[in-house]
Amino acid sequence: MRSPQFQAARNGETPSPSPPQQRNNHHHYNQTPFHSTLAVQKLRRFNWLIFIFRLAAFFFSCPSSVFMLTNSHGSSHWYDFDAFRFVFAANAIVALYSLFEMVVSVWEISWGLTIFPEALQVWFDFSHDQVFAYLLMSAQSAGTALARVLKEDQATCNTSSWFCMQADISIALGFAGFLFLGFSSLLSGFRVACLIINGSRFHL
Repeated sequence: MRSPQFQAARNGETPSPSPPQQRNNHHHYNQTPFHSTLAVQKLRRFNWLIFIFRLAAFFFSCPSSVFMLTNSHGSSHWYDFDAFRFVFAANAIVALYSLFEMVVSVWEISWGLTIFPEALQVWFDFSHDQVFAYLLMSAQSAGTALARVLKEDQATCNTSSWFCMQADISIALGFAGFLFLGFSSLLSGFRVACLIINGSRFHL
């Protein structure tokens, strides 16, 4: 059976164009499911939470190292004590590490990508969080023990009370930095678990 367009062309008439065929493309209208939008929002909140913990760890560990570095009053100097040198070094390392991780978090929030390959980045964050958290805790414990000995001896603290007070402030700030580094470690551990279970750093 000939089509109307063929018969019109045979009679010398201009065939009218056939209406376009309707295709069932309704599933192409929205390429991104609704639940993925919610997932993206959750990921951004999660990344912001990590950034806040990194910022807090830097906010406390950096002043802790500065307080210890400037703790010299009279004949008392922080570098004369091994424990105080340990406190300064541990807090300085954590401050630099937290600053680097803040840059990593900002990069991930801005671009949705990790600086290193995903698996390497996840394991790097988790392993360094663990190592530096134990390092900071050990340093603060050693500093606390030395500060207690100096107060019991009373020779150093009576001669220069500001020296002992500044050491106490540095140690207290270091403990606060350890607390927020521990929170960061929990979140990085969660990302490791998601990577192992789902093959992605986030639980979607």
